[in-house]
Amino acid sequence: MCPVILESAPLSRLCIHTITTKPWSIEEAATRYASAGVQGITVWRDALNGRDIAQTGRMLRKTGLSVVSLCRGGFFASPEKEKRRLAIDDNRKAIEEAFLLGAPLIVLVCGADPGQSLDESRKQIKDGIAELIPEAEAAKVKLAIEPLHPMYADSRSAINTLTQANDLAEALQSPQVGVAVDVYHLWWDPRLEEEIDRCGRNNNLLAFHVCDWKTPTVDLLNDRGLMGEGCIPLKTIRSWVEKAGFGGFIEVEIFSLEYWKMDQWEFLKRIVSTYEKFV
Repeated sequence: MCPVILESAPLSRLCIHTITTKPWSIEEAATRYASAGVQGITVWRDALNGRDIAQTGRMLRKTGLSVVSLCRGGFFASPEKEKRRLAIDDNRKAIEEAFLLGAPLIVLVCGADPGQSLDESRKQIKDGIAELIPEAEAAKVKLAIEPLHPMYADSRSAINTLTQANDLAEALQSPQVGVAVDVYHLWWDPRLEEEIDRCGRNNNLLAFHVCDWKTPTVDLLNDRGLMGEGCIPLKTIRSWVEKAGFGGFIEVEIFSLEYWKMDQWEFLKRIVSTYEKFV
């Protein structure tokens, strides 16, 4: 990959996922994000537990934050019909939550099951999303298929490349369905620039998530790095998504046992500074 000379992303496009500052309640996260100049928030569903969702959405907007998306739906794949039905029901609940919160988008972690083939899981994912499209359309909520790194293909997602996500979104033929590009999962893919360009041609790039890949990675789920801390060419990938026409929020999503233990206000300040320097 050639180095890209690109101005830093403006702070006005910075969004942070609530899971990134997991120790904070959603109320504290909203206050702290806004005070740090962050403009957007993606809400993880666990942060809504025990709360009036519509009231929470109003609280977020009152702080000046845009509600960028709700995370997460999906997990459609299972050899058991009853589990697949429960997944559909949970995704319907997620659509209702997004509507009440005022979130225009749900990110889908599509699911997989080691007890069946990847092809069967992919068929179930397609069928599951197709079943939800009418309800998503009625709620004016879009569904973003997020491909996950192949290390998660056993039990978290059978959609592992942007090519697969694009193929699936195109096969579903709905303006409610698009894709989410997460650099942690996709940075390694030699087809990434081409497939991001394909997103632009199809007008289906709905979300852009950033963090970094640390070396060595000591926990494949919970050791993501701050921007600039690893080997992901963040500015290069950002240039590709912007060339494809994406001008939305740039979402920081970091799972980290290390960073969850530190003072979260100090962590937030590091998020802002590394975003401004490396994204």
